[in-house]
Amino acid sequence: MFPIKTTVATRYMPLVTWSLVAVNVLAFLYQISLPPPVREHFLQHFALIPARFFYPGWAEAQGIDSGLFLPFVTNIFLHGGWVHLLGNMWMLLIFGPAIEDRLGHGRYFVFYMLCGVGASAAHAWVNATSTIPALGASGAIAGIMGAYMRLFPLSRMLVVVPVFIVPFFFEMHAAVFVGIWFIMQLLGGLGGLLAGTAGLTGGIAWWAHIGGFAVGWLIIDLIRHGPDTYRPFQRDEGVHGFLPNGRRTGKGPWQ
Repeated sequence: MFPIKTTVATRYMPLVTWSLVAVNVLAFLYQISLPPPVREHFLQHFALIPARFFYPGWAEAQGIDSGLFLPFVTNIFLHGGWVHLLGNMWMLLIFGPAIEDRLGHGRYFVFYMLCGVGASAAHAWVNATSTIPALGASGAIAGIMGAYMRLFPLSRMLVVVPVFIVPFFFEMHAAVFVGIWFIMQLLGGLGGLLAGTAGLTGGIAWWAHIGGFAVGWLIIDLIRHGPDTYRPFQRDEGVHGFLPNGRRTGKGPWQ
């Protein structure tokens, strides 16, 4: 399943979401512009290598400062290829604007970074012996998806499922889409643990996704505006018959 759009109406321009996309793209363009030896050195320092922090002797042998925790942040803005980058940025553009609209630009940026750092910490903890650089915005985006499921579970999403060369479009509740995605992350993460490969299998940092999702789910209510401080909804904010909270009718509480 591939998401196309959501039904949560917004009023404010998602300036931070757009800026995050731009920064990720620029960082990737810089990354791939480096000669291979320089790029490897760059990733050793700015991607997240868990063994760097849990095994200082290994880090010292590699000439890496084990006490510098900057990679917990910088790895969020790096990617392993065009498919990795474009997939993450598409998901950010699908889920990010609604959360940014509800939080406001400043709170949304803080929320995004907390989710990203939480995802990095979860990945490092589960993969303490790993010397494989982990990178990507998917952990932070998982946090946004966790917040989206918390705020708009009954909203609808338009998704496409390609069957051979024929695309099938249909609607589904956001809770179903995000729930299926999260279950897949849990299965991947637990499967990696059972197989003895920790939380990184098939090049996917499952526990970064799980950790980011959990952080987003848990802290969204602490950081978002309440109904008494959020702006009034406008009458034209419905999208194709949907309300600003993503529901199809006028029933239900403010989200």
